[in-house]
Amino acid sequence: MTDRSATDIVARLTLEEKASLTSGFDFWHTEPVLREHVPSIMFTDGPHGVRKQNTAGDHLGLDSAEPATCFPPAVALACSFDPELLTRVGAALGVEARALGVGVLLGPGINIKRSPLCGRNFEYLSEDPLLAGILGAAIVDGIQSQGIGASLKHFAANNQETDRMRVSADIDPRPLREIYLRAFRRVVQEAQPWTVMCSYNRINGVYSSRNPWLLTDVLRGEWGFEGLVVSDWGAVDDRVASLLAGLDLEMPSTGGRTDAEIVAAVKAGTVDEAVLDRAATRVVELVHKAVEASDPDATFDTDAHHALAREVAGQSVVLLRNENDLLPLAADTNLVVIGELARTPRYQGAGSSRIEPTRLDNALDEIRSLSGREVPFAAGYTLDGSDSTGLVNEAATLAGEADVAVVFLGVPPQFESEGFDRDDLDLPVVQIALLDAVLAANQKVVVVLSNGGVVRLSGFADRVPAIVEGWLLGQAGGGAVADVLFGVVNPSGRLAETIPIRLEDTPAHTNFPGEHGHVRYGEGLFVGYRWYDARRLDVSFPFGHGLSYTTFEYSDAAAESDGAAETGGDLTVEVTVTNSGERAGAEVVQVYVGVPGSAVTRAPRELKGFTKVRLEPGESRRVAVIVRRDDLTYWDTRVDSWVVEGGTYSIDIGASSRAIRHSLAIDVKGDAVRVPLTMESSLGELFENPVAAEIVLQAFGPTGGDLAIDENALKMAASMPLGRIAGFAPGVTPERIQQLLDVANRQE
Repeated sequence: MTDRSATDIVARLTLEEKASLTSGFDFWHTEPVLREHVPSIMFTDGPHGVRKQNTAGDHLGLDSAEPATCFPPAVALACSFDPELLTRVGAALGVEARALGVGVLLGPGINIKRSPLCGRNFEYLSEDPLLAGILGAAIVDGIQSQGIGASLKHFAANNQETDRMRVSADIDPRPLREIYLRAFRRVVQEAQPWTVMCSYNRINGVYSSRNPWLLTDVLRGEWGFEGLVVSDWGAVDDRVASLLAGLDLEMPSTGGRTDAEIVAAVKAGTVDEAVLDRAATRVVELVHKAVEASDPDATFDTDAHHALAREVAGQSVVLLRNENDLLPLAADTNLVVIGELARTPRYQGAGSSRIEPTRLDNALDEIRSLSGREVPFAAGYTLDGSDSTGLVNEAATLAGEADVAVVFLGVPPQFESEGFDRDDLDLPVVQIALLDAVLAANQKVVVVLSNGGVVRLSGFADRVPAIVEGWLLGQAGGGAVADVLFGVVNPSGRLAETIPIRLEDTPAHTNFPGEHGHVRYGEGLFVGYRWYDARRLDVSFPFGHGLSYTTFEYSDAAAESDGAAETGGDLTVEVTVTNSGERAGAEVVQVYVGVPGSAVTRAPRELKGFTKVRLEPGESRRVAVIVRRDDLTYWDTRVDSWVVEGGTYSIDIGASSRAIRHSLAIDVKGDAVRVPLTMESSLGELFENPVAAEIVLQAFGPTGGDLAIDENALKMAASMPLGRIAGFAPGVTPERIQQLLDVANRQE
């Protein structure tokens, strides 16, 4: 059906029917209007699996759901640095959604990891907006390639769970635009998700669900969003205000209560019926798209999707440390597996994204299947926190009898979930005690981590020769970990977030989670690696870090602009990458850009492009990374617009934010920015505009001439507003200054 038919349908509806379309029928379904052949469609949770519940529904993952493939959550997926891989995952999610009768899958979540304490970080991609945006767009493309709608969430600035339904994220314009909205902008403009989900929280005092600047001015007016805006479940506090702000669909059902509020508002004349028509039309358009792709006979291949989940998990594992090439293990290695998490895997987060897997691998069984000998096991600890003294002693004894001890450590689910934030970054005390006991018995230890957010490693990282960051790897993660340990898969994951030394080092430490309903984003632009680099802080492992079982060399780096010299354009950064080792492997080439001597506050370097290249032993390949001109822009608060600053840019090509292999410099043509002079403009700003300065200073006569040539006087007076010069220049009135400014502004 065409958009016109949706408009025609809405034109034939009663006022009450229109209002009913803009809220849910029940917990998961839209309201039908059967007399106009508008059926109900189903929304359901993602984002790393299809959580179709068999009951009335809940948004906390408490009730059971139909089996579906549990792919690795976003915390792991992002470490693949592989958009094509994430598109394949998205397509598989779309296939399963269609087979389960779902029209819109709620995901991906692309909120920035402002603090490692956020309890829902496992559901988000990165601390970096460029990486989150590119990967988020890839997932949306995959889902929607199957005729299933994606729901980009949570829009916006939902960066904590504490007081999440009320807290105001108080953010200055530049970080709001450059950090917290930028990934959403990219996904909307590149992938056009069918829906965008507003967040619970307030932004600078205004709830996202009724924020016209966010939902209409920015999302539709600036970015060109064409789809439907849906609330997070229970996010609406004022349905009429939300409708006026640009929220099209409130979920879940309110039993008709808020529909009646809309009807009353239209009848009272406080809401133009055309506003309701617009929202109802968008709902009908969404229903049409979902129905067009529906197939009651659709199925999905559980075996193929499980195999994909294993492949993806293997590509997402990050090898943090591997001293003396302890890994990979030979099949005949005399090893012991220690840690309950090897037998009872933590493979996903708790809350609305909890998937009922089609099957579940554990690392212990998978290690035993790949090993050529008997593999003993010791639990070492319990997951419920009960006394583990005897288990620790047993584990230490077995470790002393083995050549290598593989120890599984991680964060139990009760410490990390949707709905609350973490208290610290520490692994449980009992697990650290276990590790200490194992190290006392055997120095050849491999630690495998299972966690949805970063954990503090500084207490033991330098004592453990090999550390594997396994995150939460989905239902096939056990097999993927075994594949990496034995070299079936050469690890190629890279950290999508920094692992700090201490919680106290983190950017938001003194501004998280806020107080009295407000959280101040006091770190501004300096989120994640931007903060650590600007403050020159040591970290345990930097953003972008990850080792391989082979080695790579970079050579012949070059950068050039694709645009004309007078207009500027995208940058093309090229480098030759050589696999100098003895195994096939993949390298993630990362391009960071800085602006030394910038006129505005900036991080020393920011990720502006990357590519993943797979090479056979001895193979070399010339790779090119496009740095879009749009990604070089900053938000200029003087003109409320994106601007490219002109000047010499630094281009750092590396294997992480701190493993820089080559550095280049390139001149970039800036955008012309015209900032009209006002009475509040400073004398220094006047002198930055030679034409205007000449006009104004000539009118001041000798006084102006003195200022023009006396650098010391100018330096002292540079911050003086022009409107106050009248008090220092005899015969010059504020009216005369304004006249001169009007003339100067017309000359530009």
